[in-house]
Amino acid sequence: MDDHPNSTPKNAIGLCLLPQELIQTIFLSLVLPEIVRLKLVNKSFSRIISDHTFVRQCNTLSTSTTWLFVYKKRWLRDAVLHAFTDRSSDRWFRIPIADLLKPVHFHGEDLYFLAASNNVFLFASNTVREVVAVNLVSVTVKKIPPSPLGPRGTSSWRRSGMKLVTEPSGSGHFRFMFAEFVGNHPVLFVYDSRTDTWKSTEAVESGASEFSPRGGGHVFLNVVHGPRESVLVASTPECDAAVVLRPRFNYARGVGGNLTVGFSWGNVIDRLHVYGDGYMMIVKSEGARVIGEGGVSRSVRVLKGVELWGLSLEGRKWEFLSMVAGVIEKPYAAMMGCLEEKNGVVTAALVCNCEGVWDMTWLSFDAKWKQWTWMALPDCKMKGWNMAGISFSSGLTLP
Repeated sequence: MDDHPNSTPKNAIGLCLLPQELIQTIFLSLVLPEIVRLKLVNKSFSRIISDHTFVRQCNTLSTSTTWLFVYKKRWLRDAVLHAFTDRSSDRWFRIPIADLLKPVHFHGEDLYFLAASNNVFLFASNTVREVVAVNLVSVTVKKIPPSPLGPRGTSSWRRSGMKLVTEPSGSGHFRFMFAEFVGNHPVLFVYDSRTDTWKSTEAVESGASEFSPRGGGHVFLNVVHGPRESVLVASTPECDAAVVLRPRFNYARGVGGNLTVGFSWGNVIDRLHVYGDGYMMIVKSEGARVIGEGGVSRSVRVLKGVELWGLSLEGRKWEFLSMVAGVIEKPYAAMMGCLEEKNGVVTAALVCNCEGVWDMTWLSFDAKWKQWTWMALPDCKMKGWNMAGISFSSGLTLP
């Protein structure tokens, strides 16, 4: 992860003179990409970081750390993931992956970043129509066989309709889940890396089951959203059940007009809906005119507020939870977002594009304390580039 120097810095030599317990304490205050980089500095650092006690302590801290990963569209030979965490809020980390992808032949095609969980990252190709799993720790890459629906292009994968679930044991095994309508029935498709096979299960209506959609770490996959009703598939992490949920949306709060899911384009849409993990975020905007370079006036949208909704206890309606307004106002021409929930905390990222500049905001809502936090992310150096995937992930770990 990240670039590393070719020689041992002088300050690293001085650090080696400190007691090992103190060095470990210093290292534990760093985030994982920094620790991995230090492991490459010299043998002394590598020995300390490879110590079983240090690995255990580091992984305990890493489990609760949330990362945002962004992949920008560029030549495969320069493939780099950009990583950000609120534990180190002043900069992005660069994770080169071009060498990892060399064993898989994509004919020089740009890839799309689908999802991440723990140390596993999924990428898809549009021309070859394949999905590959990259493990950053074991430094391995493998092709995932085509799903029962056949090879799929990148436009077929919907962020809120899929989920990557890794095993907590650290074995590197994972399940890739997605839901689609097949013959007018919602179907859950699950790939298991242990067996290297797919399994498909037709979801049953929640009224015909005792399955409870809340609690137990259930996975929620969004199938379709109408103006008044959504269709979701809920499943256990072990994928031993699949239930259809049809939560209704009440417009009593005055939310109306044009709606979209996952992406908003300036003058057309004034409310962006972002879904994930049984939650819905509504991003409200208003039209405005701003003066740009050379005194030229242009029409843009201005972000005005964010509402958060969640599934009701029985999964039959969307319930309003909280609102943050008047804090993160900013102009944009296009906007997208992603959202995830873990341990009662909903984390979201809003990505605005204005004149080719990508502006990102990190939002977090603690459901227990009903408290919002937010921060503007530093520049990711993506001006002029197209985004080719964005995802949250938790649990990066050392081997």
